Amino acid sequence: MDLTLHVWRQSGPADAGRFETYAAKGISADSSFLEMMDVVNEQLTREGKTPVAFDHDCREGICGSCSMMINGCAHGPQHGTATCQLHMRHFKDGDEVWVEPWRARAFPVLKDLCVDRGAFDRIIAAGGFVSVSTGGAQDANAILVAKVDADAAMDAAACIGCGACVAACPNGSASLFTAAKVTHLNVLPQGQPERYRRVAAMVARMDEEGFGGCTLHGECQEACPKEISIDVITRMNRDYLVAQFALGEEKARGGTG
Repeated sequence: MDLTLHVWRQSGPADAGRFETYAAKGISADSSFLEMMDVVNEQLTREGKTPVAFDHDCREGICGSCSMMINGCAHGPQHGTATCQLHMRHFKDGDEVWVEPWRARAFPVLKDLCVDRGAFDRIIAAGGFVSVSTGGAQDANAILVAKVDADAAMDAAACIGCGACVAACPNGSASLFTAAKVTHLNVLPQGQPERYRRVAAMVARMDEEGFGGCTLHGECQEACPKEISIDVITRMNRDYLVAQFALGEEKARGGTG
């Protein structure tokens, strides 16, 4: 198939961006979207032009590197699919395709379709860990975990940190990402010692990074390639509310809070 691409080009964070139009010719319907972008970049290279910069790594929907707004949709039109898993069979010969980077204040554009998602790393660093006792390893079955809790933790842990939730949210909120990282630890026994400090620290860091507030539009769960439900946001909000009382009482008693 032959396509017309309108791709966002931006030389650097401080530079003005613009759309540039490219012809993608002879694209196989079995190609992935990133493979189509590779074809375009090869053509640009042969013409002596600068190829389009975009993030990618595993190309298996696991790493969360790929990040493109395709025709106004985070990761493109296919539900529950990362950009690298999107195949060209979902487009038609002659289509015009608009490709942009994530748009969010907390995700500044570095170059072309690449954005800085370091804010996610700093949110995780604020509380995404558990305490462990040193010494001999416990038996694998020593800590019992209810099936419903194990399922909830696994569903939340599916988050790959791609940022589609932020890009799709009209408020630019990172609540789905933060809630997923909070939930997959807070519902397990191993995550209980830091449960309330964790949620308080990670939410505070999320706010410091400049993400917008959540008003439960639900666009985040629709854009999420791992189909994580906004139910995790409800869990996070509940723990955050409890944390305000629990940590407040601890400080009043002279604890470390």
